Amino acid sequence: MLIAVNDSELSEIVKRFQSIFDKIRKELGVIVVGQSEIVNQLIMAMVCNGHVLVEGVPGIGKTLLVRALSKIMHLDYSRIQFTPDLLPTDIIGITAYDETKGFYVVKGPIFTNFILADEINRAPPKVQSALLEAMQEYQTTIGKETFKLPVPFFVMATQNPLESLGTYTLPEAQIDRFLFKLKMTYPTISEEAQILEKNMTIFKFEDFKLTPVLNAELINKLQELVKKIYLDKKVEEYIVRIIDCTRNPLKYSVNLGKYIQYGSSPRATIALYIASKANALLNGRTYVTPHDIKEIAHITLRHRIILNYEGLAEEIDIDTIIDEVLAQVPINM
Repeated sequence: MLIAVNDSELSEIVKRFQSIFDKIRKELGVIVVGQSEIVNQLIMAMVCNGHVLVEGVPGIGKTLLVRALSKIMHLDYSRIQFTPDLLPTDIIGITAYDETKGFYVVKGPIFTNFILADEINRAPPKVQSALLEAMQEYQTTIGKETFKLPVPFFVMATQNPLESLGTYTLPEAQIDRFLFKLKMTYPTISEEAQILEKNMTIFKFEDFKLTPVLNAELINKLQELVKKIYLDKKVEEYIVRIIDCTRNPLKYSVNLGKYIQYGSSPRATIALYIASKANALLNGRTYVTPHDIKEIAHITLRHRIILNYEGLAEEIDIDTIIDEVLAQVPINM
């Protein structure tokens, strides 16, 4: 059994896994230039067994990064290109009929370990709703039968924030099921120069010969390990106060709170709880500090705070609201 019961053995296991995280970063660095923060956040999502929504302008490397991660994780992988004419059956599968064998199920591409949902906001609401059961219950229904999905199961979706033509706003219920919402930014000047030397126009994906670092068994062990990271009751209270602040901003004197229509759901509380443990694990610690909460607050909450009409009209940045929330909520340690 991987997880030990005493603290010293747990500390040794956590230190041992740092080399695995370093290997993941090194392998991703072979094909992906920069984006070290995003890489760490994707690793955290994997450790937490959570789904991720990656947002960024076209051509910034979102799809490449997710595809490379699936290769390093050594998992079965499917890429679904979301389009306005996509149907739910194109994802989950259909019930077919043959004269010789009668009715039978043809499973769709969702039956895999790793789903890359490319440009997820281009699919209509019926398709989005088909993903809800899979993302939350790790199962899907075809006809009258319910089928379990492979373990582990990750959905990593990308979306382009610039275009509105031919796109659909993701339902709030679905957005809430993403553990993180990540924002990929432009590379620096030096990183852009490196991109010229190794880009997908000159090379094929296979040319980079990425080496698998993980497998399903090791991922399951990591997901069990993260649960053993210690989180003090006072840190738990800090998490709860942050979530309460998003719902009752006036109580905490948050000036930008007037732009909040709805605060974060209880799923956000759970997300902060497990993600802070993953952040501590990636930093080689067996315990969570308030700083861990602050480091993952933006990626955990930015898609779970809903602006009112005034906030939308003023184009208020939700990350700015989260900054003020973190500044106003006291740490009572």
